[in-house]
Amino acid sequence: KMAEFLNLTQLKTSLKETILFDYYTAGFWWAKEMNFSLIQISGFMGLLNFALENLSSKRMNLGDNIKELERAVTGIRETESEEGGDVNLFSIDQGKAIVDFLFSSLFQYYKAYEYLFHVRREEPVLSNE
Repeated sequence: KMAEFLNLTQLKTSLKETILFDYYTAGFWWAKEMNFSLIQISGFMGLLNFALENLSSKRMNLGDNIKELERAVTGIRETESEEGGDVNLFSIDQGKAIVDFLFSSLFQYYKAYEYLFHVRREEPVLSNE
């Protein structure tokens, strides 16, 4: 279901899609283990997507992405593309846990994700034809 929702159609042959699937699935299950409500899970998944979009589409460096995430979590973002977050959606402890999750999942491996999105790779040869 997650692959369908994310429109990932080449999980078996695309390293990029497999990594994205893993990123979102790990985040979803982590939020479930944290006993987040459905609204909180939705907000959390939005934060995961927000941080990844900052890296992939906007090509933000790690420092800028962390600053944008801080603004999003505290509800004071001033970007034109999206509205500010709901400051009452998560408790302070939940917010800290979310930041810890993002640091241990996305931000710790930021260079690898940058490589995934921004370095052109040769297409693998799958057959002799």
